[in-house]
Amino acid sequence: MNPNRSVSVDKIVVHMGVGEAGDKLVNAEQIISEITGNTPVRSVAKQTLPAFGIRKGAPMSCRVTLRGNTAEKFLESSFKIVENKINSRAFDKEGNFSFGIEEHTDYPGQSYDPKIGIYGLDVTVVLRRNGARIAKRHIQQKKLPLKQRVTVDDAKSFLRDRYNVEVQ
Repeated sequence: MNPNRSVSVDKIVVHMGVGEAGDKLVNAEQIISEITGNTPVRSVAKQTLPAFGIRKGAPMSCRVTLRGNTAEKFLESSFKIVENKINSRAFDKEGNFSFGIEEHTDYPGQSYDPKIGIYGLDVTVVLRRNGARIAKRHIQQKKLPLKQRVTVDDAKSFLRDRYNVEVQ
């Protein structure tokens, strides 16, 4: 098989939305850094919604981007939590997929603390093939050919073969 046709994990984005700044956001940052081992980055609100008490520019959530071996290990542990099952609606047209974890206490080393509470998190996985850099580079940027793009079927077969994940 051609090595440039193989699908691989480009990056994983782990996101925790808490809806407000303050102690909740600090707790979420602490939890996400314990789970992933990386320092989280805060995300801010894009628009003002007075009905929900949200101001534009106010911190609302935190996220971490994982790549390489840490991404692979995190993905394996996350699949165990969701019992190796992903809904087919979780895929976009480019083969990327997302799923949610309802309780952070499902991860190893995490326990319930009544002062903190229970937080859920979103996991977004971006898949790619070798050669995808031509669409992102600054010099001689080109359009990514159709045969180099990851399709939904490619992503599903990758998950089935590599991680033994059942797509429902």
